[in-house]
Amino acid sequence: MLAIHLPRRLVGAGLLAAVLASGCATTAAPPAPDAIEEASPAPAPEASELIPVVRYGRYTLVELAPLAAQRDLLLQTIDVSMPEDARATVGDGLRHVLKRSGYGLCQTAHAAIELYALPLPAAHLHLGPMSLRDALLTLAGPAWELHADDRTRQVCFERPGGDAAAEPVPEAPAAEAVQTFPIDGGQP
Repeated sequence: MLAIHLPRRLVGAGLLAAVLASGCATTAAPPAPDAIEEASPAPAPEASELIPVVRYGRYTLVELAPLAAQRDLLLQTIDVSMPEDARATVGDGLRHVLKRSGYGLCQTAHAAIELYALPLPAAHLHLGPMSLRDALLTLAGPAWELHADDRTRQVCFERPGGDAAAEPVPEAPAAEAVQTFPIDGGQP
C-alpha cells in the first residue's frame, strides 16, 4: 500500500473547501421593481396588556394570569352526578352542586324555601359538563331568578318581580255565557 503524505495545511484547506461547498445555496435574483405588488400596510398592533409568562417545560409557556373561571366562580365547569336518593329535593341538588364551588345556598328567602322542597326531576340526576351558573339555573327552572352575592358567596333564588308574584293572581270574571239554541235535526 502506498502512503501519501500531504502537508497538514493542504488537508485542512481541502476540508474547509468541502464544508463550504456542501453548504452553498443558490439565491434567486430579486424581483424587478415593477413586478412587486403593493401590499396593504400591516395593521398596527393594538395596545395590549403585557401578560407575564413563565417557561414550564422545554416548549411550553404558561401565562401568569388567573383563568376567567377562577375570577368568576360561577363560570367554573362542573360535571356532577347526584346521589340517587328516592326523596331528593331541588334543595338537595342545589347544595350538592354547590359543594366545593366556594358558594353556599341562601336560606333566608322565604319564597325560595318552596323551591328547595320541590322533588328533584330524574333529568337532573346528572348535570354537565356545564358552567356552575347554568347548572344552578337548570335545577331551579325558568320560574326563578338566580342572584349571587359575591361578598358573602351565597346563591339565592327569587321569583321574578319579587314577592308580589308569590300571591296567586285572581282570575278575571268570566264573560257572560253565550246562549245556544238546539238545532232540530236539520236545516230549514
